[in-house]
Amino acid sequence: MELAGYLLPLLNALWWPFIRNLALLSSAPVVGDILVPLPVRVLLSLVLSFMMLPFSPGNAVVDPFSVLGIATTLEQAVIGGVLGLAMHFSMSVINVLGYLVSSQIGFSMAQMNDPVNGTASDVVSGMLSLLAIIVFFAIDGHLVLTGVLAASFKAWPVGGGYGPVLLHTVALKAAWIFAAAMLLALPIVFSTLVVQLGFGLLNRVAPSLNLFSLGFSLTTLFGLMMLVQIVRFIPEHYIAMSNQVLELIQQQMKAAHG
Repeated sequence: MELAGYLLPLLNALWWPFIRNLALLSSAPVVGDILVPLPVRVLLSLVLSFMMLPFSPGNAVVDPFSVLGIATTLEQAVIGGVLGLAMHFSMSVINVLGYLVSSQIGFSMAQMNDPVNGTASDVVSGMLSLLAIIVFFAIDGHLVLTGVLAASFKAWPVGGGYGPVLLHTVALKAAWIFAAAMLLALPIVFSTLVVQLGFGLLNRVAPSLNLFSLGFSLTTLFGLMMLVQIVRFIPEHYIAMSNQVLELIQQQMKAAHG
């Protein structure tokens, strides 16, 4: 019994941060991708649990094997998962942008299959995803994740609940992904539309000409030219979108404090 009395506070100090860390890393960008093995995320979550000891409250002693302990475990998983999902918004915008561009310039028909990970992606989406991953580490996104995680224990302490405002706000912001991706892809969509309208009018003037093959090539060419002009602005937009997500999380933390 004396040993259990010593181990229970230690288990509480490590178990709850571990659950929140694992949920956040599983839904966070880059680290939560299928390319990162699950044992690596578990090990990172355990290391972060020791790092979060000064931030996690030590007086929240809950039996993990009780009904309250199960509810607290689910609470930590929800908080970490929602925060990781919010941090994933910027990366999702880039992924949706890649699919929109590929569908407009005709690259969506060419899929690269990865039999190891069981995924398939087109060339443009893969290129933009790699660019977003480079920008993520260039702006110390992994350190930002750690800072958000540490601040979350002050805003939503263990056993204190998370409030429906956090879930409601993140769910409503999901539409922001498609709006931001469409705004970035709008120049390419407009340029390909102009090319196809031009070939449609030309086909009406000279219906005997077979303009389908030539029109497809020119649409792809114009789309690639516009993509070259857009790619250089993607890092700036990614940083701006990440700042908006961080501001959203900060507002939720202030609301939780208030």
